[in-house]
Order: sequence, then C-alpha cells, then structure tokens
Amino acid sequence: MKCIGEKSEDKIKEAARRVFLKKGFDGTTSRDIAREADMNIALTNYYFRSKEKLFLEIFSEVLDMYFNSTLEILNKKIDIKSKISEMIENDFDMMKNEPDLVIFIMNEIHKEPDRLFSGMSVFKKLQESYFTTQLEEGIANGTIRELRLENLLPLIKCSVEFIFLGKPIHKKLYNMTDEDFEKFAETQKNHIKEMICNYLVIS
Repeated sequence: MKCIGEKSEDKIKEAARRVFLKKGFDGTTSRDIAREADMNIALTNYYFRSKEKLFLEIFSEVLDMYFNSTLEILNKKIDIKSKISEMIENDFDMMKNEPDLVIFIMNEIHKEPDRLFSGMSVFKKLQESYFTTQLEEGIANGTIRELRLENLLPLIKCSVEFIFLGKPIHKKLYNMTDEDFEKFAETQKNHIKEMICNYLVIS
C-alpha cells in the first residue's frame, strides 16, 4: 500500500506527463504542473526539485514505453510476417490511444538529441534482438530482401504513425467524419501489413 508521499509523487508525475505531452518542456511551467495536479507549487518542487529533473524522468519512461513493447515483439520466437503484423498492430493501438506521444518524443529529441539520448541502451537492444538474427538468416538464404532493422523500423513506424498525425488532413481532404476516419485507419493498417510483408519476404 502506498504512503501519502508516494501517492502525491505519482499524482504530480501523472499531471506533469499530461502537460509535457501537450506543451513540451519549453512550453510547460512548474505552475502548470502544480495546477494540473491540483497541488501548490511548493509541494511540487519539494518532490522533484526542478522542472528539468521531472521532465527527464518522464521522458525516459515515455521513451521506454515507446520502444519496449516493440522490443518484446522483436524477441518473440515467431515467424517474420507474424512479427511485423504484431509490430504494426502495437504501433497502431499506441497511436490510437496516445497520438501526442510521438509528436512529444520527436519534438524534444529534435531540440536536444545529445541530452535526451545519453545513456539510452534501448537502441543497442533493438539491434541485438532475435528479429535481427532472423533478418540476417533470411537474407543469407535468399528468403528475405536485403533490408536491415534500421530500414524496416522507420518504414513501419512512419507508415502507421502518419495515419494519426495526419488525421486532420485526411478528414479535411476527403470530407471524413470520425467514423469514416476509423474505417480508413483500419483499412490503411491492413494495407501497410500487406505491402511491407509482401515486399520483405521473397516467395
């Protein structure tokens, strides 16, 4: 059971996460976080000392969440087509539930890549995943095109993420309702699976 201090700390972190995702580091003030958490600013500062310390902690957690689910799928002992399908489904669900997540990550990394990527081991883990072994073996025996992980991940993520990042454009251009967009997104997801799998795996 959590004590009062731990509950307050969790409440502040949840509030800060919501505000940072909307406004980014530069657009967020400690007062914004305190207001969102419904606490006074002195108490917010007591638990986290500074906005930067709180931001770095949240950014690290968000980045882990963004990549760790992908890493789990990459290390599954299943065939490549099933693995790609799962990765696409995973990215699709994540973007559907939290479309601000990718914008937040990309904006902050674009501003300060050295500070935010220091010590990040997730990329090494991705490169050393079982999926990389599968790709290399497939390329060697001629069943997989010469496409490396660093080529494939952007293809998957960019294709899926743009569906949701471009939602206002899609709706405006094609006069879509929210229900129309949901159907479009599902159809587009299936096209992405077919195109990537059919291109990657040599029949």
